[in-house]
Amino acid sequence: MALEAGFGGEDPVPGKFADLDPDLAIYALAQNITSLMAESISGMREVKGFVRTVGNAEDEYLPSGPPMSPLTRSYFAMWAFFDVRFGSSRETMGSCILRIAAEFDLPSWLIDSIERMQQSRMGFYVHCGSQDTEVLLREVGTREIISCMVPVGYTGREGEIWFVRVLPPPHPLSRRHIVFITPYVIEDYPERAFIDYMERELARMKANRLSRTDNARGHLMKYGLSLNHWNEYIFSAYTGHQHEAIFLTGIPDIRESLPHG
Repeated sequence: MALEAGFGGEDPVPGKFADLDPDLAIYALAQNITSLMAESISGMREVKGFVRTVGNAEDEYLPSGPPMSPLTRSYFAMWAFFDVRFGSSRETMGSCILRIAAEFDLPSWLIDSIERMQQSRMGFYVHCGSQDTEVLLREVGTREIISCMVPVGYTGREGEIWFVRVLPPPHPLSRRHIVFITPYVIEDYPERAFIDYMERELARMKANRLSRTDNARGHLMKYGLSLNHWNEYIFSAYTGHQHEAIFLTGIPDIRESLPHG
């Protein structure tokens, strides 16, 4: 299995890490190392479920970015490494790497970075304006506003709804979060529509006992209601793109609102 890692729609190249913003470089290098370790681990029979799942999704969605596919390499790699669960213990590739980190004497900064990426998830965010070179984002239905670096350079406009994976500051000296994928910008639907959507999905999860965690919202946004829940949403909602952003429209559980539903 050869799964390409990437950030912001580009593949990280080791020789270029020194040219990146230091905060971004930490995560880009950690993701690159995760990709290399996953490649080695994928030959083991214990992870054949992971290989099959990711391989099937690659065949289905052709993750390469527009115009070939609305699923970018950066989005797909993070989903595959840190959200796809397999085996009876429902591990992810990221959690497997964290379990064996001590055996490989991985440095503490790398373990911390992989752990942050493992804990990360997709989310719907409201664009709350800009501050210097950062974009201010607030997750839908919440009050906390965070300052984010957007490596691809898309600044957007206030009021937009973004569907993105936001990583926390990589070390105590940094206060910037990082939008680690090319932003998916959702057009024509306000925050209220996504608050209502979340309430419907959480009610379904409760009724069907799909989550045994107190953080049902986090569980939904990380794993969805099915394996390809968020992959399918992006694929079905795609309307267009520019170099720094991909545009979507529609609400995940309202089929007629999705242009390719």
